Amino acid sequence: MSNEAFSPRKSMRLSACMLLVGQILYIVVTQFHASGNANDHHAIFAEYAGNGIWAAVHVGQFASMAILLAGLLVLSLALDVQTEASRLLGRCSAAAAVATLALYGVLQAVDGVALKQAVNAWASAPDAEKATRFASAEAIRWVEWGMRSYQDFMLGLTLLLFATSMARTVCVPRTIAYLMGLSGLAYLLQGWVAGSEGFSPIQSVAIVLAWTLSLAWMIWLVVVPWRTQDF
Repeated sequence: MSNEAFSPRKSMRLSACMLLVGQILYIVVTQFHASGNANDHHAIFAEYAGNGIWAAVHVGQFASMAILLAGLLVLSLALDVQTEASRLLGRCSAAAAVATLALYGVLQAVDGVALKQAVNAWASAPDAEKATRFASAEAIRWVEWGMRSYQDFMLGLTLLLFATSMARTVCVPRTIAYLMGLSGLAYLLQGWVAGSEGFSPIQSVAIVLAWTLSLAWMIWLVVVPWRTQDF
């Protein structure tokens, strides 16, 4: 296969499309997630137990995140790696993206499978067992907090690494790298909040902020390979 098939321009186009599609799909799928005050465990667990599309939503979230992170891996092929420092940074960025997907897979196993089974068991348990079942579900919820926290930390670190790589290349406007870095910081904030206070209103604000910043740099990144000849 010719080198043209893997040219920086084509890699950038493919990466940008994968990133934007993955992010949009993730946002859309998440709108179907059961909603409510996620820190009011009695109320939200009842909502989760009655949700019939729980598994589909979480599989959809995982698939969307996989597309997004695969887009980052393709992006590493399009960035300037002429120096040894750039190559090392690119390898670290790619490894961080793989680690992020692995953490997200574990998170979805905890949230999408274990928590759902636990809340179903609590909802259908006889009164004498409800307190024990609820305690089990709540323990799984706290494991989810921990997994969410470290997955957000890793995603934030991944974006910061890629932002640094992008800032070192002349092919992409540095503003895109800055926006990517800011979205990485927003994920780091999510990680801190998730680990310290769970799914609070502050985390909701951080989620919307990260989505907004991500859509901004992803849309811009889609435009760049079609409008510049610097590849």
